[in-house]
Amino acid sequence: MTEIRRGFLMSGHEHFDGEEVFIRSPWDQSVVGVVWQASRTGALEAVRLLEQSFAVTRQLASHERKRVLLEVAEKIAAQKDDLARMIVAEAGKPLKAARVEVERAVLTFTTAGEESVRMGGEVLPLDLLKGNEGRWGMVRRFPAGPVLAITPFNFPLNLVAHKLAPAVAVGCPVLVKPAPQTPFCALKLADFLLEAGWPAEAIAVMPLSNEDTAYLAEDEDRLKVLSFTGSARVGWQLKQKAAKKRVLLELGGNAALIVHSDWGDLDGAAKKSVLAGTSYAGQSCISVQRVYVERTRFDEFIQHAVKHAGALVMGDPANEATDVGPVIRASDAERIESWMDEARKAGATVLTGGSREGQLVEPTLLTGTRAGMKVLDEEVFAPVLAIEPYDDFDAVLDEVNRTRYGLQAGLFTRDAAKIFRAYEVLDVGGLIVGDTPTWRLDPMPYGGVKDSGLGREGLRYAMEEMTERKLLVMAI
Repeated sequence: MTEIRRGFLMSGHEHFDGEEVFIRSPWDQSVVGVVWQASRTGALEAVRLLEQSFAVTRQLASHERKRVLLEVAEKIAAQKDDLARMIVAEAGKPLKAARVEVERAVLTFTTAGEESVRMGGEVLPLDLLKGNEGRWGMVRRFPAGPVLAITPFNFPLNLVAHKLAPAVAVGCPVLVKPAPQTPFCALKLADFLLEAGWPAEAIAVMPLSNEDTAYLAEDEDRLKVLSFTGSARVGWQLKQKAAKKRVLLELGGNAALIVHSDWGDLDGAAKKSVLAGTSYAGQSCISVQRVYVERTRFDEFIQHAVKHAGALVMGDPANEATDVGPVIRASDAERIESWMDEARKAGATVLTGGSREGQLVEPTLLTGTRAGMKVLDEEVFAPVLAIEPYDDFDAVLDEVNRTRYGLQAGLFTRDAAKIFRAYEVLDVGGLIVGDTPTWRLDPMPYGGVKDSGLGREGLRYAMEEMTERKLLVMAI
């Protein structure tokens, strides 16, 4: 694609007065484009404009917010191929996965548009004690104020959409700080919002330094909501700085999948597991990382999994056939290789894969892993799966819980008692039965417990996070 030159966006205009940053393809290190990183002075000016614009956005009628959101959805759909190729270029995501992300972004904005006119309130009876006759209450949600949205590299279109769409739906201005590797999709979404008629001062997209981003998170008076998607370490650090804000954190994971012996299509379960652990080189917080298979079917599952891993196509993400492209940075590839080496030296067996070439990491299946190995305990964020047998269902539930993360888990079984036992016991934000923990539909509540986050995304649920309940009591 043609090299992109973009400034940071503020008050409807691009500014080219910050630091020049070259964005390079994770595949071949070619220059995708140039973007300008804003200064702290520029960021503070954007915050001032956002604060002023809140007087306008909070008064926008719900039908107007719906119109804007649905028009953005139409613009995304109309430019779906260009947007998919932009994702490939800046994020290194394989083209077929990038196309799915674009379709999801259309759904995200469409759902937000629909929800913008459905969020109501409730009426409360308050004549509960003698002497309170004629009293009643009304509870309604109001926009909390300007939002600081910090987004990651791995879904540069749809995860930005998950910040912008709910904010617009409830009438909150937004400052988006995109991942430094992937600024262009965020800038394009802001263009669409402006073209659809969202107030110019109510949207800013600003590549910023980590220090300036943390400084904005501490702004208690003007930025009322912090919505962050990224690593657990950074997310919890920002929460400490944003003590008086409404904070929504969607952080890391260590997703586990249980395959019980009663599941009929073991080959299908193995194929789904491998694809869910290796898609976009495993760079999703709900990529399958740990698979536990009942021992009576473990060897059979391994045979299927190795077959499917071996069929995956590695290479140029711009090619239609590619399943696994590069990881985002050379340093990540080096880290992944060191974690696999550590596991091997500690006794793990490599069933397939286990090596890398530059930023391409082979789809890798391991077994014989144990507590203390990073590939099992930490978030690997790579096309690496640990597959282990289990004998007792309650014991494997305990093993799934043996992590500081708790985002989503998956379960293949037809046993209703086991399904509800897992639903009750597992410390996760969501349990996916009959599929992998990597499955997500954008309107559903999405988020985790423990180190995996705070609050829920998914359009209506994010809208609730960005609003304040206000009570009106009437005595008549």
